[in-house]
Amino acid sequence: MSLNGVEELGYIDEEGEIEEGEFVDVEYPNGGMNGEEEDDEYAQLMRITDTSAEEARKGKDIQGIPWDRLQTTRQEYRKIRVEQYKNYENFPNSGELVEKTCQQVKKGSTYYDFQYNARSVNPLILHFQLRNLVWATSKHDVYFMSNASVFHWSSLSHKLREVLNFSGQVTPIERYPKSVQEGFFGVNVTTFTVGEGLLVAGGFQGELICKALDRQGVCFCARTTFEENAITNAIEIYKDLSGGTHFMISNNDCGVREYDVEKYQLLNHFRFPWSVNHTSISPDRKLMTVVGDDRDGLLVDSQNGKVISTLAGHVDYSFASAWHPSGLYFATGNQDKSCRVWDARNLSSSLSVLKGNIGAIRSVHYSSDGQFLYFAEAADFVHVYSTALNYSKRQEIDFFGEISGISMGPDDESLYIGVWDRIYASLLEFRRRHAYDYLDSFV
Repeated sequence: MSLNGVEELGYIDEEGEIEEGEFVDVEYPNGGMNGEEEDDEYAQLMRITDTSAEEARKGKDIQGIPWDRLQTTRQEYRKIRVEQYKNYENFPNSGELVEKTCQQVKKGSTYYDFQYNARSVNPLILHFQLRNLVWATSKHDVYFMSNASVFHWSSLSHKLREVLNFSGQVTPIERYPKSVQEGFFGVNVTTFTVGEGLLVAGGFQGELICKALDRQGVCFCARTTFEENAITNAIEIYKDLSGGTHFMISNNDCGVREYDVEKYQLLNHFRFPWSVNHTSISPDRKLMTVVGDDRDGLLVDSQNGKVISTLAGHVDYSFASAWHPSGLYFATGNQDKSCRVWDARNLSSSLSVLKGNIGAIRSVHYSSDGQFLYFAEAADFVHVYSTALNYSKRQEIDFFGEISGISMGPDDESLYIGVWDRIYASLLEFRRRHAYDYLDSFV
């Protein structure tokens, strides 16, 4: 929210259109301020501190928004946002078309409690449709994109550390076949991921950059494609059945590429009829979800790329998918504002259709123990569903701002949400609730 009463939570595309999250007017109490007063007010807002769980329990807004100083309440502004937020759709009214098929699930459950809001963390979104830019490698260690760099945040020390800066020259210091030894200059990163001690980033022009987190410098650089439409949309790191580390890249050139990390060799290159926005490999490494610029998704043999089944149900393009750890179920997130749950043994129709509130479902995850399904809308809402109750109960995490990514870490104890906003950008941290949490009061 800006001091002139305009909330800036949108993105301008190449034609100058607001893509996701149109401007919403909010009246401020000091509407007659002169320029100097507005500058002072802005500076004061920027000095607002972090928010702890204790402060939130005493009534402080978790994002530090001073509702008592605004000419609107939080409830009134939430109503405005829901009514006026413009979801980006490739097919007009796709959200309204699918709404009648969605499972009606009341909110009210609490699986995660607010823990901390770090205002010094300023997550960035570089492509309005790509929102996998926050990754937790433990309950305390988080990686995120800000400006032209990947940073590390520690929730223990509350300190930031720059891990890799892409604004200048990025050159590999190790030598591998097919590596671009001269590296790249000024890479516009569209997506990245962190896992198995490795950071892998992709760019607008098909650039691929790999860095081992325990070593200085960059290991490997490559140009995955020379097609004109070369945006790197998603990356997944995983262990193969023999214990080797691999990663899968989804690209706008309609390709999915699998690399091994030992020698950074291209192992597989599968081609599809449309731009691939996201892939997710099954726990047994035999199957792969493929979703992209088509209403239907695909279930594919991960060894040869052959289509096993079409996933029919969504009415717009999909940008997210995830497997349940059992390998029996998976979920897909779509611009029609729905998340569908599928049974891999019977794909004639989806098991559940779960509804978002205002925007496309751009990030989907299952907990490592399979108890929860998480999905993030483009802005303002993250939903946590209980799988044990057949997706019949959910927690709705409600805030204001575009979402750069969500991540839980390996043990699911912490849930991190990257929030982009001109003033209230931050990293929200939630902690998993347990039956014994009441003991904390005695510690």
